[in-house]
Amino acid sequence: MTRPIDAALAELVDEFELLGDWEERYRYVIELGRDLAPLTDAERSAANKVLGCASQVWLVTQPQADGTILFRGDSDAHIVSGLIAILLRLYSGRPAADIAAFDAKAALDKLGLSEALSSQRSNGLKAMVARIQRDAQAVLG
Repeated sequence: MTRPIDAALAELVDEFELLGDWEERYRYVIELGRDLAPLTDAERSAANKVLGCASQVWLVTQPQADGTILFRGDSDAHIVSGLIAILLRLYSGRPAADIAAFDAKAALDKLGLSEALSSQRSNGLKAMVARIQRDAQAVLG
């Protein structure tokens, strides 16, 4: 059975393939970031800040009673906001076990993000994924 997280990845891969070059894909990623729900000033706290990112990045983790986790996030950089939006499409609303088991590196390679991003952005993206997976592990106990 296909997990919803795998279906979300397949959908993103299809969307990226429809776009030709990386210039178009960057514009699309930035557009995705514009649709993020804003965080409150209180949510832009040190506790929610993702360390290891060159830009300011905040990630809010909200475990749900049914074992899923909702994530919300924001950044002060447009492209990073778009990367957050991609991660939220993959992870938010999914069971903690699926999040913890998901091979994020393979997923990001499928999207071509690994080659397309600067090393600094790639490191920030890895830091965001590590934080999401660590939060999922914490929910699992």
